[in-house]
Amino acid sequence: MTPRDEVLARIRRANQAAEAGAGPRHPAAAPGEAAYREAGDRDQAELLDLLADRLTDYRATVRRTTAALLAGEVAAALARRDARRVVVPAGLDVFGPAGPPDGLEIITDDGLHPLVPVAPLTPGQPAGPETQRPDPRVLDSCDGAVTGAAVAIAETGTIVLDAGADQGRRAITLVPDYHLCIVRADQVVELVPEAVERLSGAAARPLTWISGPSATSDIELSRVEGVHGPRTLEVILVEP
Repeated sequence: MTPRDEVLARIRRANQAAEAGAGPRHPAAAPGEAAYREAGDRDQAELLDLLADRLTDYRATVRRTTAALLAGEVAAALARRDARRVVVPAGLDVFGPAGPPDGLEIITDDGLHPLVPVAPLTPGQPAGPETQRPDPRVLDSCDGAVTGAAVAIAETGTIVLDAGADQGRRAITLVPDYHLCIVRADQVVELVPEAVERLSGAAARPLTWISGPSATSDIELSRVEGVHGPRTLEVILVEP
């Protein structure tokens, strides 16, 4: 059986199980097929080590801290970057009552103006979050973006954003050249199926899957970073 035959056979069995209204999401492997792993078996410490290793391999910068020291770590990261104006989702409060350090201007993603239409509005259609987006030139004037995350996959070194309250509009992590992402230990899973399961409630929202800084290569394999997103990705892992 070729890999193509195996994939098609599994799809047929899954469709049959779904039509019957019973059976697992991934039916058991038939004789000669490889078993499909839906859940990992690493403990939390191993997951964090594996995620940090994968992210570093993708040329992201990884720092590890605790919840009590998170605000200081974020401030230090932005200071090293010499970031003076950053965009932060309205639902992410990093610095708490003390506020941001002196010299740092925080702009919330819902305070980005002017807003420009995503597409021409139909007659009588009111403007709103679904029909407007921040002007990319305004975002480009920011030194970076700080966000949370929805889930992180240790095996692939992937961080997923689901436009939740602590992640904000998708555009804020695509236009600025620097993205500082906060990932908490309980958000890290081992395998892609586990991440997809966690994201089931966000299926209607835009998902951004991040594996390292934005990078692409031409036919001669010359690597260019920052073409489709931030040139620099820094991740702070918040341990228990």
